Amino acid sequence: MSVHKQPDVGPVIHDWRPEDPAFWEHKGKKIATRNLWISIPALLLAFAVWMVWSTVIVRLNAIGFAFSTDQLFWLAALPGLSGATLRVFYSFMVPVLGGRRWTALSTASLLLPTVWMGYAVQDPNTPYEVFVIIALLCGFGGGNFASSMSNISFFYPKAQQGTALGLNAGLGNLGVSVMQFAVPLVITLGVFGIWGGQPQTLTDGSRLWLQNAGWVWVPFIAVVTLLAWFGMNDLSSAKASFSEQAVIFKRKHNWLMCWLYLATFGSFIGFSAAFPMLIKTAFPDVNALAFAFLGPLVGALVRPLGGWLADQLGGARVTLWNFVLMIVMVFGVLHFIPEQGDSGHFYGFLAMFMLLFFTTGIGNGSTFRMIPVIFRTLHERASEGQDLKAREQAIKDAGKESAAVLGFSSAMGAFGAFFIPKSFGSSMAMTGSPAMAFYMFIGFYLSCIVVTWWWYARKGAQTPC
Repeated sequence: MSVHKQPDVGPVIHDWRPEDPAFWEHKGKKIATRNLWISIPALLLAFAVWMVWSTVIVRLNAIGFAFSTDQLFWLAALPGLSGATLRVFYSFMVPVLGGRRWTALSTASLLLPTVWMGYAVQDPNTPYEVFVIIALLCGFGGGNFASSMSNISFFYPKAQQGTALGLNAGLGNLGVSVMQFAVPLVITLGVFGIWGGQPQTLTDGSRLWLQNAGWVWVPFIAVVTLLAWFGMNDLSSAKASFSEQAVIFKRKHNWLMCWLYLATFGSFIGFSAAFPMLIKTAFPDVNALAFAFLGPLVGALVRPLGGWLADQLGGARVTLWNFVLMIVMVFGVLHFIPEQGDSGHFYGFLAMFMLLFFTTGIGNGSTFRMIPVIFRTLHERASEGQDLKAREQAIKDAGKESAAVLGFSSAMGAFGAFFIPKSFGSSMAMTGSPAMAFYMFIGFYLSCIVVTWWWYARKGAQTPC
């Protein structure tokens, strides 16, 4: 019978064995839960800051700026580009610096773009290049997802990682919807009084405090930074150098899961960014901002359900059939959009798009459930027939690799925040309709069905999960 040591007291935990049932029930579960419930609001704020420009650009010219439509589009797209790129680096930071330290530092970094935005929008002489820099810095929020998911994966046993990662990501993803709902409200109110700066007066006499789009997040960022620093933990067992983690670039399954996650999360974040534009373009008489937050809300809320379903039914099975449903929903959207003189049907379009967002959320949860199972299976196979020490080391190595893949695949998926709106824009410029882009997405989802079935879902698959 093994001796179960008490978990360490303090920010760094040296004895961490989530797969040990006695350890998990006695102490581990409580610690993991605390870290998860601090991680979630940190990630929600990160998503809010990452996507805030999608709302701010609507009002910039109304308060005295004179940017072109193309310039405004780039301000919305640049955080997606920088956030996805930063995720590549952020995905390796938790094993290097520790989850507690990195969560606190990366959350605190959100203060830079939010405070700077608050000052910049108050001066109509602020150069466009300054806004470009601020937009790129908002990518800090996009980068945080990779390190957050990597960190939480270390705390939970394999059987519960789908649900835990689904909660972290799903409730974190809510930041997009929270931002799209809250910012249009707070910019109409002087919520910070004399400390919030002067309002901007519009041509119709109404007043805006556009600076609040940045400043409203500052107190929450400060509080959550302190919670992360004093309430979370670093796991010494999760320590790994970059070179140790870089082995994932040689793993075929890393690249396959990047492909699948680009289809699920990439679709979620890309559709979130493009949804208001699609409504405004296809249905100009509809108030796009009144509906913009609904899609991200649906996709974020169901992500934990995707993780839970994958825990119960198997990640590959849920992912495979979810891609089938995504294709069905895209055809549904195509059926209701205006085409060749047909005015379309807005509420049919809205219903189909809500179901499409629903499937992106399910797929987000199920694909992330697949990753730790795949890498644990690979390492357990490699250690078969070896002694206990070798098998225990294999489990640790699997955890480190799966955490790195979780982060890296999230980086690849985040590029959807840039490419999907760009695809719609190109499609409309070339054909006058977004239909061509939707047909491209259908082809992509078909390729994902093939990948999921061949490597993970079919009988006799190389790595069933």
